[in-house]
Amino acid sequence: MTRFLLSASLLALAIPAVAQTASDHDHDEIVVTGIFADRNSDEIVTNISVLDREEIVTDLRTTLGDTLDREPGVSTTFFGVGASRPVLRGLGSERVLVLTNGIGVIDVSAASPDHQVGADGIDAERIEILRGPSALAFGGQAIGGVVNVIDGSIAEEVPDAPSLDAFGAYNSAFDGLEGAAKGEVALGNLVLNGSISARDFEDYDIPGEAESDIQIAFEEAEGEEHDEEEEGEEGVLGNSFVETLTLSGGASLVFDQGFFGLSVRDTNAEYGLPGGHAHEEGEEEEEEEEEEENPFIDLDQTRIDLRGGLNFEDSVISAVRLNAAIVDYAHTEFEAPGEPGTVYERDGWEGRLEARTNLADFTGAVGVQLLDNELFAFGEEAFITPTDTQSQAAFLFQRYKTSDDVFSVEGGLRLENVDYDNVQFGEADFSLLSASLGTHFHPTETLFFGLEAAYTERAPNESELFSDGVHLATRQFERGNPDLSDEAGLNLEATARYDTGNARIGANIFVTNFDDFIALLPGQVEFEDAITDEVEGFPVFVFSQSNADFFGGEIYAETDIDTDFAEIGLRASVDFVDGELENDINVPLLPPVTFNLSADADFGLLTAGIDATFAGEQNDPGPGQLPTDGYTEVDLKLAADVSDFGFGAEGTHLFLQIRNLFDEEIRYATSTLKDFAPAPGRNVRAGLRVAF
Repeated sequence: MTRFLLSASLLALAIPAVAQTASDHDHDEIVVTGIFADRNSDEIVTNISVLDREEIVTDLRTTLGDTLDREPGVSTTFFGVGASRPVLRGLGSERVLVLTNGIGVIDVSAASPDHQVGADGIDAERIEILRGPSALAFGGQAIGGVVNVIDGSIAEEVPDAPSLDAFGAYNSAFDGLEGAAKGEVALGNLVLNGSISARDFEDYDIPGEAESDIQIAFEEAEGEEHDEEEEGEEGVLGNSFVETLTLSGGASLVFDQGFFGLSVRDTNAEYGLPGGHAHEEGEEEEEEEEEEENPFIDLDQTRIDLRGGLNFEDSVISAVRLNAAIVDYAHTEFEAPGEPGTVYERDGWEGRLEARTNLADFTGAVGVQLLDNELFAFGEEAFITPTDTQSQAAFLFQRYKTSDDVFSVEGGLRLENVDYDNVQFGEADFSLLSASLGTHFHPTETLFFGLEAAYTERAPNESELFSDGVHLATRQFERGNPDLSDEAGLNLEATARYDTGNARIGANIFVTNFDDFIALLPGQVEFEDAITDEVEGFPVFVFSQSNADFFGGEIYAETDIDTDFAEIGLRASVDFVDGELENDINVPLLPPVTFNLSADADFGLLTAGIDATFAGEQNDPGPGQLPTDGYTEVDLKLAADVSDFGFGAEGTHLFLQIRNLFDEEIRYATSTLKDFAPAPGRNVRAGLRVAF
């Protein structure tokens, strides 16, 4: 409570933040993710977040979920600092679609929380987050939302001049360096892009012990002995290192009516799996005598993107867009150096062909989307057997708006077929339908009201259907169900916004009702001719279906104040979500009520700021989960603009940040590792961003 009051006092007194806090979010962003041609954010009913390059550099963490965690309605599956996916409105990996340049990442991050996402934002040009029905153009897997990481590797226009954007930073909590450089140059109509990024982080600092007080109390209540020596060095999370290196290059030919380009991106990562590595009961005695293991993942992904477009004037078809990616992904989980264990590979491609239409007062798009990939998993800890996945989808979306843009109606339809072929369980086929209808009303320039409804069907993913074995990352024995049906959801969302230019306030409230919602819950299986809820020392969790209801929203307010000495921006938001299965069972791994506050001031040569997050307790954790304590996180920011001294272009600055100022113990309720690996403690981050 003392820290809460101190943080609130600081916010009241602060004259704050680097050019990356809320007031620097353009109030009327152009959003490129979606089915229609590029749209202003104020035309979209649902809540939209857009992070530009400057915001990404400032907010950057080591994983995508952690970088986006402070955006309204977003949380993280935090698995140390090596792996995380974004959680949107309480819906996690299998219901949040992560894209790179509009096409799926094609990795195995949705299969397990210790698997890294194939895009983390370190070299991104912008990141767009769509929540709710507006994301359903991409199918049922996007019912939670879409996160699109746009790297700008394929140019659609010829730049006015060559450019270079680079940054480097030191992080004290990791005793490590991070950095990235992006460049672009035009040779006539040929535009070339290149980037390089890297991290080298040691095991990170934590406020105290790795294991939570709640976990320790649970172990003692269960009669287990808590051995502090197994915790490792107090104040450091053992085996939490991260090393990454990403290289990419792209070329595009830009002509009067359009463009066509190709890019290649290669990502290598090696990161530890903290929190101790659970083992099967029969292995325990032997391993007690061996040297302590430090399991880690060695990952490599090569991705080729192809993208092109043609624009037509005075035609019903105003443009055609082709977007495709070919991916070769593999990672090996090592029990210790030189001891490879489980291998996961995913090879495949995805493509999307879209024709944008313009007829009278109607605009929209029609198109097809195809996907074909193969998942291979082999080794002692492979809990999913090899699976081939194919999907074919067709979509149609249209929008009508009045000439004065006071009123609009939009709707769409997507038909999709998903086919799985698993080597152990055989085939599973799903025919899916998604549909949406929405309207918005702009009675004045300052007021906006919107209402949107969507019905979506989602096919179960490979883990939900075919998992069968010990999943060490979650310390569970998991059993899928090949007979699962598709999951159907009906989503209603209402929004209201008031924007005077200098002050903005808004709210998005949503209700989602699911039929046959798929959840991983404690259960029983037949094992060695007996029905049991524990296999080889691990609790049994089974994928099952029931109805579910979600309710939540985001409420936010911003204001800009011009004074004689600074331009000041203030921002506040709260997001909340509640989810219940049948029989009043709480949905597992939901985020708590979370408040975000920030303030910033731009003095010209100097900017300064403060951000604060107040996360409540999660005392309704769902079956098989422990409660999570709340926390208060406060960050300070300071930046000096050096471009005015003739070095670099606008955006060139020195920056200094203190993250988690009070060295708070932070554990995310949405993390399966929360009781064994807290977030980093106090971290001083200092660096330089250069733009030319």
